[in-house]
Amino acid sequence: MRIEECEGVSASRKHLVFAYYVTGHGFGHATRVVEVVRNLILAGHDVHVVTGAPDFVFTSEIQSPRLFIRKVLLDCGAVQADALTVDRLASLEKYSETAVKPRESILATEIEWLNSIKADLVVSDVVPVACRAAADAGIRSVCVTNFSWDFIYAEYVMAAGNHHRSIVWQIAEDYSHCEFLIRLPGFCPMPAFRDVIDVPLVVRRLHKTRKEVRKELGISDDVKMVILNFGGQPSGWKLKDEYLPSGWVCLVCGASDSQELPPNFIKLAKDAYTPDLIAASDCMLGKIGYGTVSEALAFKLPFVFVRRDYFNEEPFLRNMLEYYQCGVEMIRRDLLTGHWKPYLEHAISLKPCYEGGINGGEVAAHILQETAIGKHYASDKFSGARRLRDAIVLGYQLQRVPGRDISIPEWYSSAENELNNSTGSPATQTIENGSL
Repeated sequence: MRIEECEGVSASRKHLVFAYYVTGHGFGHATRVVEVVRNLILAGHDVHVVTGAPDFVFTSEIQSPRLFIRKVLLDCGAVQADALTVDRLASLEKYSETAVKPRESILATEIEWLNSIKADLVVSDVVPVACRAAADAGIRSVCVTNFSWDFIYAEYVMAAGNHHRSIVWQIAEDYSHCEFLIRLPGFCPMPAFRDVIDVPLVVRRLHKTRKEVRKELGISDDVKMVILNFGGQPSGWKLKDEYLPSGWVCLVCGASDSQELPPNFIKLAKDAYTPDLIAASDCMLGKIGYGTVSEALAFKLPFVFVRRDYFNEEPFLRNMLEYYQCGVEMIRRDLLTGHWKPYLEHAISLKPCYEGGINGGEVAAHILQETAIGKHYASDKFSGARRLRDAIVLGYQLQRVPGRDISIPEWYSSAENELNNSTGSPATQTIENGSL
């Protein structure tokens, strides 16, 4: 809803205009944004997605004249040295080049654009400057995420030099202009946000059954299938048939066109719809991210994961996997040398037990719609207790010895949300009557 001097609501419930900003880090954010956007469009609203991700991520799932894609990159996420390692200094420097130095021109451009489309609400996952631009344009804003970049970059500043500390303060200040946070399961500490509302997992819907997917691949139902999902392969990595247990087949995401694979490895198309493939597999091998974890939990798929260096989001998502008996950790050396068999065989013996909601896209869309027409979800007082908990756990995380995790306190994992009294990660409850 636009902030006007007069009383009343400028938007109609029947037709609203949303500006949805998507962070430039990988495809994971874009794929969950798709599910929220799809539900907003189903409700009859226009959504302008501001993203650096390829169009097909959105258009393959949403064919509607109400979807508008604007190709702009306003933050850079984490710069990866390879599929498993983040370059901390390069990440800070690239963010400075992308969002700090051109900040004034970015704000001027975004304010003008938001006014030109007559946006009723700005949504961010989780681009910091979008919140400030919305405030300057007189438009309410809401963030939807499980982590924020001030939390991720704070760890980089600790290791890569305090001269980048102003970046973290600027990001936190930008987020403070957001009215509230729609917080996804597996969340990290995010004290910059004034209020939070917890929602269930945002998971993309399935289009095909396990039987249909396997029939298309020519793989019978009794064959064990693992999906290799790293969002790109470590450079120079050569896959070998002996990496798999006898009789197994491996689906490979993100393989280069020139990469040659053994007969028991199947190269997937760049635009393959991974939720169907994940649900048709017996286990997944990959790195932890919101997309892989949410889909593994939703489809009760055992997940063999390899840790990433310097990505602060990971311990909280790993906590969810372990809580719901869904994860097996593989050490990096065994991944690269092909010592996969014991991990895969152990994974298929797991009994994943996640029974929580997976309709977070629908619930989040409903909250965004109601906010855009004038409903106030935020409480009339600052969420002091929640922000203190976040700040304490943030302090724990920043004191980590490199290569070692400080375990997440149980009191943080099960902390109650001050607004709706739902429990926090990992046992997030479904908001009732969330349909549009």
